[in-house]
Amino acid sequence: MKVDGILPLDLDGVVARATELERTGFDAGLAAEVSNDPFLPLALAAEHTERLRLMTSVAVAFARSPMTLAQLGFDLNGYSRGRFILGLGSQVRAHVVRRFGMPWSKPAARMREFVLAMRAIWDAWTFDAKLDFRGEFYSHTLMTPMFRPTNVSFGPPKVMIAGVNPRMTEVAGEVADGFVAHGFTTARYLREVTLPAIERGLARGGRRRRDFEVCCPVFVVTGRDDAEVEASRSMAKSQLAFYGSTPSYRPVLELHGWNDLADELHRLSREGRWAEMGDRVSDDVLEAFAVVAAPGRLADALRARCDGLVDRLAFTAMLGPETTAEVVRDLQGSR
Repeated sequence: MKVDGILPLDLDGVVARATELERTGFDAGLAAEVSNDPFLPLALAAEHTERLRLMTSVAVAFARSPMTLAQLGFDLNGYSRGRFILGLGSQVRAHVVRRFGMPWSKPAARMREFVLAMRAIWDAWTFDAKLDFRGEFYSHTLMTPMFRPTNVSFGPPKVMIAGVNPRMTEVAGEVADGFVAHGFTTARYLREVTLPAIERGLARGGRRRRDFEVCCPVFVVTGRDDAEVEASRSMAKSQLAFYGSTPSYRPVLELHGWNDLADELHRLSREGRWAEMGDRVSDDVLEAFAVVAAPGRLADALRARCDGLVDRLAFTAMLGPETTAEVVRDLQGSR
């Protein structure tokens, strides 16, 4: 199993964290698009590491065009000497329209076309093909010599699509190189909803599961003492409550019969009562989403949760570098 670590949002901390991840043995460093642009941290990390793979997990596709992301992905893959993975997500309608000021419609169909458009652009750069992509949402038909990248040695990056609901998951199986499960998922949801949807997409695209990667960030509750464990537990519950209040993620709760919790969290979020929401997440709900284990048992607990379901996992935990390195090596040994 491959094991990924999380890069910080603050650019000032990226170099130290990236070198720590590489030294500790992580396979990749992930940059999320939260309060920052996810590509700048990876450029810094690429400059200061040699082995660590670098991945957006995830960048908001619909906040950009296929051309802009094709360029960013191609440049970063070249600069990192083939170590970049372009992880894309759709975000939800409110953020795409009201925060980014971009159009929203048919997210699964739009994401499918987005990836195909990028691949057409990359073919034009890599194989000197004529750019002539015409779709329902995007059209790219102009590529003059001045605007073709000169460094084509490493080609385009791998593309992974993030999702929760089956339609987006099927698109990943059909046109992407991998799928990024949302942190707000459970082993049961992966087994009963996500993986069957990936298989349907792979069949539609005439592709094989062994050529496709499934990545999942996992909530971890652990610590070296009671105070760290409690801080970890509180943070996980607050984050789960935030995700659980979002209607797009409701199907995960519904699969477990937690409809009332979904209703309550959504109501509290609408009322702005964010500080109260974590208290509504019971220990049973927490343990369905998070791995709760002492440091010495963490690798076994993560393996029990993820083996046979995902190819790579991502986690953060308050363990210290030596213990973290032991957990990473233990998990990688199960490849």
